[in-house]
Amino acid sequence: MVGKTLKGGLIGCGFFAHNHLHAWAAVEGVEIVALCDRDEKRLREAAEKFGITRLYADAAEMLAKEELDFVDIATTVATHRPLVELAAKANVAVICQKPFAETLADARAMVDACKTAGVPLMVHENFRWQAPIRAVREVINAGTLGDIFWGRVSFRSAYDVFSGQPYLATEERFIIQDLGIHILDIARFLFGDVAHLSATTRRVNPAIRGEDVATILMSHESGATSICDCSYATHLPEELFPQTLVEIDGAKGTLRLNANYQMTIHADGRTETRDVSPKLLSWASRPWHNIQESVFNIEQHWADCLTGGREPETSGADNFKTMALVFAAYESAVNSQKAIDVRRMA
Repeated sequence: MVGKTLKGGLIGCGFFAHNHLHAWAAVEGVEIVALCDRDEKRLREAAEKFGITRLYADAAEMLAKEELDFVDIATTVATHRPLVELAAKANVAVICQKPFAETLADARAMVDACKTAGVPLMVHENFRWQAPIRAVREVINAGTLGDIFWGRVSFRSAYDVFSGQPYLATEERFIIQDLGIHILDIARFLFGDVAHLSATTRRVNPAIRGEDVATILMSHESGATSICDCSYATHLPEELFPQTLVEIDGAKGTLRLNANYQMTIHADGRTETRDVSPKLLSWASRPWHNIQESVFNIEQHWADCLTGGREPETSGADNFKTMALVFAAYESAVNSQKAIDVRRMA
């Protein structure tokens, strides 16, 4: 695919899909040529906003009529398996929005379908592609902190996410499945795969169905221990949405990714603070700009992988490991914080 324009189709034109489309327009060598959504109003609004004229209400019809290099599936989780398998059958590479699947069996089936068809599969797990998180990883890679023995990844907010995505208030499972999956993936990205996990959850907001607070303790195969905590019920003096905070202790030093993208590194008796703020892209808006930049970053990564024939960092097979943490966390929470051997779920 070197030197050619990659032609993509987007399935699902809802709330977050507009971020996908803005980012695709900025990725060099990629063109979204077709849109698909069963809701005609959403479909027309996205088409007019982004100047895309080939429109479909049926994904099978789009895949049959268009010559696509990939599809970007930005729909709700219940539709992911049939759409991924449909694309694999059509021999079209797939990006699929998170959460990847409703069950681990579905996730494995999608990975297997794409592997059998020989088509690339990437999960749109974008939080690890945020500029501040990449900056943290670079410090770890440089060996500045030495062997990591403890870490914390934290996302605490009272931001009203339900106004833009009202269906979230009706989900039986909420914060771990919707937000915690990102936080768990960051922990895997920074500290490595997980051996054991225990979790607790609770619902603070009486107007929603699922849990809105979760705390997860993990033992990593690297020997590190980490805590992932997330909340949409935490009223802070300064609303930090959608910032993720990180603490890391290593044998040679410490790192703190604090509020407003200030990263402090203390090692060898010296302390340094770096501003690792994300870029404010031309189409982005605060406070979403951190996530919006990460959408561009992951889509650029996808284009680079397709062009270069490389496996994406957040491939279906890799994201299966993050999905396993989500299901292990729920299993632990309903069993009085029972420690779960995550490796048995692989």
